Amino acid sequence: MKRFLDLIAGLYALVAYGFIYLPIVVLVLFSFQASRFPLPPFTGPSLRWYGEVLGDSKFTGAMVNSVVVGVVSSAVAVLLGFLAAYGCARMRGRLGGAIRALLIAPLSVSYLIIGMGLVVLFNWAGVPKSLLAVGIGHVVINLPLCFAILYSQMSDNIIRLEQAARDLGAREWQVLSLVVAPVLWPALLASFVLSLTLSWDEFLIAFLLTRFETTLPVEIWTLLRSGLNPKANAIGAVVFGVSILMVVLAELAIFGKGKKKS
Repeated sequence: MKRFLDLIAGLYALVAYGFIYLPIVVLVLFSFQASRFPLPPFTGPSLRWYGEVLGDSKFTGAMVNSVVVGVVSSAVAVLLGFLAAYGCARMRGRLGGAIRALLIAPLSVSYLIIGMGLVVLFNWAGVPKSLLAVGIGHVVINLPLCFAILYSQMSDNIIRLEQAARDLGAREWQVLSLVVAPVLWPALLASFVLSLTLSWDEFLIAFLLTRFETTLPVEIWTLLRSGLNPKANAIGAVVFGVSILMVVLAELAIFGKGKKKS
């Protein structure tokens, strides 16, 4: 009976992972298709479409825009999330609970609703559609996530370290930068990488808040409107590869250093 249950569990896991990763495998495979149509049978391998994508200034410009928006908005979201988590961890009573609830609440709101709200707000404030508006939108959606990750790491040990630093004459900015931040650096790095990954892949807010300067997901959507295109497979493979690379580098930085210490 146990073997039968193990077999069922294994088949279920195989089907589940196949359902998740099979489309990605097909996307990456046909990004190396030599012919113009990304359809079976497979003809290749060929780097033809990667060359055309990297040689197209429209796509490379959108890729640079995505990187700039992602890095800047993620850094701002991590900084604001860190300061908010630091303050809320020292607040007691109902006020602290209410502030935490307000900061985490956007996690339950869809990107479409947030994007529409930002469009209305920016129109009222006279802020034009631009990469700056997209960056602000990405800070809005990533700040609650950064706050939740960092707040969960604010333990009593950190408070005792702060008290010891103050007893030794450290000022508040020194306590934050030289004591709290180094202790929380794995959580800070994880928050930054996760925010950067979400910003890199985000489409709805970028679509609603840009006009002429666009990010890579918006360019991919524009390309797909004309139907099947082998360039879309190459760009999708690049986006997926960059996302995986960021996660792997973050894990190596966090867990690799932890192993060295042990």
